[in-house]
Parts: sequence; structure tokens; C-alpha cells
Amino acid sequence: MPSPAGRTVRPDADCPVEIALAAISGRWTTLVLRELMHAEHSFGALRERLPDISPKVLTDRLHILRERGLVTQERLPGFPVRTRYALTQAGRSLRPLLIELYRTGEALRDGGPESAL
Repeated sequence: MPSPAGRTVRPDADCPVEIALAAISGRWTTLVLRELMHAEHSFGALRERLPDISPKVLTDRLHILRERGLVTQERLPGFPVRTRYALTQAGRSLRPLLIELYRTGEALRDGGPESAL
């Protein structure tokens, strides 16, 4: 492990792994992050790109991601008011983690635990 924090004997909220996993936890969260990895989007554009997510869940996920410092929200002038969402630097830094989680999940799904290691 890179630091003594990696030698913990039980789950700890200060553990860097727990912090990273908490940042991306929640149903739909990784898909919202994926869409914002490609470009900033309005609420409506995110709904179009993720048609099965309810407006309530999308609102909740965006709110949580803003609280975690991973997404910014910008209100655009005009009527009706439009909102644009973009990843912060911290949000963009999750890209390698999400890619590795995808690859590991794919290997686990296709060949069992041995193929992911």
C-alpha cells in the first residue's frame, strides 16, 4: 500500500479507497460521470443521453456530485433558465479509476475472478 492508511485492519472513512468508492457510489452515478467525461451537458441533454433515468434521480445524482466537488453547475442567462453541468478537475481525475473498474468488471463477468487479476 502507498501509505500507512492502506494498512488499516477495518473499513475506515479516512481510507483513500473508501473515499474513492464513496465518490462514485450510487445507482446511475457512474453513467452520469461517463456522460460528463465527454463534454459538459445541460440537464435536458443528460436526460436524452440517459433516457431511463428519472428526472428526480438525475437531479439527486447531480446534487450529490456537486456536493462531492466532482461537478459544477452553471446557470445560463435567458428564459427559460438553462443549466450546464461540467466535471471539475477532481471529477476528470476519476477517468482512470472508472476505466479500470470497467475492465475489471468485464474480466470478472467474462472469465471469473482469476482473469481480473
